[in-house]
Amino acid sequence: MEELDMTVAHIEQLIAENNLSELENFLNELNISDVEELIDELPEYGPLFLETLSLKRAVNVFRILDFPTQERIFKKLSAAKIREIINEMPPDDRTSFFGELKGDVVKRLIIMLPPQERKEALSLLGYPEDSVGRLMTPDYITVKEHWTIARILEHIRKYGNASETIDVLYVIDNEGKLIDDIRIKDILLADPDTRVGELIDNRLISLNANDPQEEAVTVFRMNNRVALPVVDEQGIMLGIVTIDDILWVANEEYTEDMQRFGGTEALDEPYLDVSIMHLVKKRAGWLIVLFLGQLLTATVIEHFEAQLATVVFLFALMPLIISSGGNSGSQASTLIIQAMALGEVTIGDWWRVMKREVISGTILGVILGTLGFFRIATWQFFTHTYGEHWMLVGLVVCLSLIGVVLWGSLTGSMLPFLLRRLGADPASSSAPFVSTLVDVTGLIIYFTFITVILSGVLL
Repeated sequence: MEELDMTVAHIEQLIAENNLSELENFLNELNISDVEELIDELPEYGPLFLETLSLKRAVNVFRILDFPTQERIFKKLSAAKIREIINEMPPDDRTSFFGELKGDVVKRLIIMLPPQERKEALSLLGYPEDSVGRLMTPDYITVKEHWTIARILEHIRKYGNASETIDVLYVIDNEGKLIDDIRIKDILLADPDTRVGELIDNRLISLNANDPQEEAVTVFRMNNRVALPVVDEQGIMLGIVTIDDILWVANEEYTEDMQRFGGTEALDEPYLDVSIMHLVKKRAGWLIVLFLGQLLTATVIEHFEAQLATVVFLFALMPLIISSGGNSGSQASTLIIQAMALGEVTIGDWWRVMKREVISGTILGVILGTLGFFRIATWQFFTHTYGEHWMLVGLVVCLSLIGVVLWGSLTGSMLPFLLRRLGADPASSSAPFVSTLVDVTGLIIYFTFITVILSGVLL
């Protein structure tokens, strides 16, 4: 942190002295991540930094900025620098940036591109917003089955600089259909006279351009790849997706899920860049839903209030019961949502999950129910709070905890499946939502056991 402060002070001094040549030399010596930190610390000088940096480094810095910062800087760049950056950006990063822009801005920027890249950009933007097609780049190296290793190496020397990565080469036929992929390691270790066909192992893993980006994250995670090919419905190769793009997607998905777990809609921008009214709008919807759910809780309590007026201590035990159900439901919901995100569980596994949750929920309920009974017994021993029928009160608490924890486990585990089946995001079955739902049903379970067991005794 001290080093960053010193760097910021030095930058401010160079700018104050209008020493732009020294500023250029200094910035070009820094890592691009350091420049990104400087832009965070000195946001008003972000456009100046990009104007000053060499073009390649300016593009690399621009790529790693979040979109609000990109947009803010872009509005203050010169037309010449905008044209240079847009033309130099990799197709996948350019598509991601264009996809965030609104209005006629994209049209004006696309006009700045050469005809071939303009066609490329329009093609990538034609895919659905959250599809793999939006992530892919057409900059990759393909080879043919009959080529020798020597010819491949010559091809790489000629076209490698224009490729996003040369870690993997892609074998296609004369129609452009993807046959297989080959790691550069296998190419370098093979005899120069070896033909590509001899290296094919038919263990191809590919993505479809229309696949959801979330599925691509799972495929990358399960197969430990730095890049994967993208094909259309006919198997024609369209591009590749690299691990850096997948990491951005995974980070965005994680951020959105964490926000939904907290009972709010996902924010499209960093928290501090979101206006107060937009923040209120994002949070109000869920709060209203949860509030309406709690109104049902109040209605249930009011319904049983007169009946339980003579045994006020039963109301004091309510938080013990409903919190246990909510906690159990939140646990189950979180575990299932995480398992879905990792590809460990699919919609077809709902029955297996339900059976497991019935067993685990019952065991957990018995554990908490036993603890609840001993709590009643201990208080009775020292204070005689529950009178001569304390064992029946303990039985009510025990059975209620078993029922509520079991119900919470089932509700929390099944809601993600239901939402996924309806096409919604499973993360929407967040902890506050599950807790509110289980609160209402938990009270009904609790009051039902009270009515059945204590009727004619304490009621």
